[in-house]
Amino acid sequence: MVIIMKLLTTFVLVGTIDSFDEQFATVEINTNPPSEEASVAVMPVTAFPCMIEEGKKFYIVKLTPEAIPLIMCSAEVQK
Repeated sequence: MVIIMKLLTTFVLVGTIDSFDEQFATVEINTNPPSEEASVAVMPVTAFPCMIEEGKKFYIVKLTPEAIPLIMCSAEVQK
């Protein structure tokens, strides 16, 4: 049996900060439009290009197959 997997080459994911400390943030990440259940991840606070707060939104964006995914913060939490 041959299984062929096709990876996402471009995407926009929507995340929400659940909690954080000095080193790590626990976040919910969902597709756009949202799926039934969000994924939960632990990310280093240094991965965010902005100040983070509980409940704030951020985006993980990959616009071309060659691009590296970028974390973008919502406009209201930019440094």
